[in-house]
Amino acid sequence: MTLKRANVGHRGRIGAVMVMLAVSGAVGSGENGTPDSVADLRDTVYEIRPIGRIHNTEGEPVQLEIFDEYREGLHRLDECSHVQVLWWFHENDNPDKRGILKVHPRGNEENPLTGVFATHSPVRPNLIAVSVCEVLSVADGIVTIDAIDAFDNTPIIDLKSAGTRKTPLK
Repeated sequence: MTLKRANVGHRGRIGAVMVMLAVSGAVGSGENGTPDSVADLRDTVYEIRPIGRIHNTEGEPVQLEIFDEYREGLHRLDECSHVQVLWWFHENDNPDKRGILKVHPRGNEENPLTGVFATHSPVRPNLIAVSVCEVLSVADGIVTIDAIDAFDNTPIIDLKSAGTRKTPLK
């Protein structure tokens, strides 16, 4: 397995993270370019580009800054009580940490070794994190939330509504 990480400029903002996983063989030999075997699936390359970044400074409201080209996607998010924030554990992005598959939960060696898929560990094969946050406001491309366990300037890779809507859909 080879791992490549390229930082691609994003108009002076945090670099777009292009993640290439297990790059080695033919990709997309099935219908519509989809993998048709486990081997093809393992060799598939996915590209993830941030849609924004997290502003998380102690003593200030937590804000999700959504880049201009994605702001239209915020339409009516203010009608949702909560949002799932999918973000990238960018400070753990190296091959050694991606290879760790068992950890002591919460970094406490008194806890038994546990597979990373059964923990909230930031070290894992794919560095995707998910937090469910209360939406406090949405204005001018900024989503203000109650709290998040992410560093300042962490890349946001997606948002999904969670919880209830103030006005239910029909």
